[in-house]
Amino acid sequence: MSMKQTIGAVAALMMVTGTSFADASGQSAGLFGTMLPLILAFALFYFMAIRPQTKRDKEHKELLSNLAAGDEVVTNGGMVGKISKMSDNFVHVSVASGVDIKLQRQAIANVLPKGSVKAD
Repeated sequence: MSMKQTIGAVAALMMVTGTSFADASGQSAGLFGTMLPLILAFALFYFMAIRPQTKRDKEHKELLSNLAAGDEVVTNGGMVGKISKMSDNFVHVSVASGVDIKLQRQAIANVLPKGSVKAD
């Protein structure tokens, strides 16, 4: 969800709940009435933006830790190949016969099912 959509959702939430910072008599709404929209906005932002991103980060970290030589992968740049060698921070991906490229582990976007990459 983009920032513009989040702001729009918070504004709509404030309109639906009738939240305002002063009632009809001109008295202030109190500390809880003032803080409620901020709390709701943070909760909405957390569940719509922060939580899904941390979940994706955790899944990608797990994917990178389970890489092994022979896995068929797709890089962030869209290259498809098979892992030929690995070290702690780098992987060598064979993209064609006799052509290996050296990439950082973080550049691996996805692991493909076995047999997806055809031998040249």
